[in-house]
Amino acid sequence: MPLKRKRFIILYKFDWMLAILVFVLTSIGIAAIYSVDLSQGDVLSYFPTQITALVLGTIALFVVAFIHIRVYQTGARWAYGLSVIALIAVLFLGVTIRGTTGWFRIGTFSFQPAEFAKIGFILFLADWIYRYDRRFQTWQFVVSSGLIMSVLVILILLQPDLGSASIIAGIWFGALVLTGTKKHYIGAIVGTGILLLAVGWLFVFQDYQKDRLITFMQPERDPLGSGYNVQQSMIAIGSGQFFGRGLGFGSQSQLHFLPEAHTDFVFAVIGEELGFIGITLVLGLYFLILWRLMWIARQTRDDFSAYTVLGVMLLFFIQMLVNIGATIGILPVTGLTLPFVSYGGSSLLINFILVGLVQSVVLHGKR
Repeated sequence: MPLKRKRFIILYKFDWMLAILVFVLTSIGIAAIYSVDLSQGDVLSYFPTQITALVLGTIALFVVAFIHIRVYQTGARWAYGLSVIALIAVLFLGVTIRGTTGWFRIGTFSFQPAEFAKIGFILFLADWIYRYDRRFQTWQFVVSSGLIMSVLVILILLQPDLGSASIIAGIWFGALVLTGTKKHYIGAIVGTGILLLAVGWLFVFQDYQKDRLITFMQPERDPLGSGYNVQQSMIAIGSGQFFGRGLGFGSQSQLHFLPEAHTDFVFAVIGEELGFIGITLVLGLYFLILWRLMWIARQTRDDFSAYTVLGVMLLFFIQMLVNIGATIGILPVTGLTLPFVSYGGSSLLINFILVGLVQSVVLHGKR
């Protein structure tokens, strides 16, 4: 087949609906970040970095998509192994930001290996499911996959980064549910999770992490301290009403009443400046992206490809749910970014790579 015709077929098979939805959602995030950046002074700090990450992410998406999905399956164990090594190395060589030793810094560039670990875990778990050849009802599958997950979770908790650890655990638990694991195994996992939460509260969690959980249950307990962020977030969303105040005109974000407006609470910025219409648009885009990922997974007849897509879907869903839930006060604040929307170069780059993996399934997977 001539190379030109082959390229045309690849571009034709590309899932442009998913790509367009992702780029529209990212554009809304960049607009919100630009609005927050305007309040910082004459020099833009966040906006140029996010634009650079978008350009690099777009290139990475197409490069990752054009590589055959079997290459990723072959390298799944290597990706997991490198994730473990990076998570160990960052504990000794990483820099500490906001109480978490989870970043490598090279010059002005910072990279969080926990983000790469999410990719490694999704690929390795999908390969593990593939190798079990649908024998998901056995306790050996539950225990072995649980051990694979636990290694990453423990290393991430040592940073400590409760948010990223919960994402890894959530992907694993969601995959078990989707594979049809027996209900009594699921019940045992939930019971064990509650027990580990109690142990973590007594011996592992830092004081600021405990404050986040207490504030979630009683936000009015310390409105000027640990409960301040959530209170200001809900005020910002409520003040946006139906049409919003307009980009750059949100009092909570522009006057710096809302902390971490460009990362943890960017959803509140959208609610204040774009109103109910903006929030509905963002939630609608997430719904369509998740629906499209589910549709792609169902069209795939190969377990590795299907569970790679489902792993990506679970990651986006859990991270979106936790971030927005924290913003409106129904879940504790964990510091997780809102996929494609929050500021963060490495986070945006990883999200685009994950979309590239899905596109690789679309282009090369068995359907």
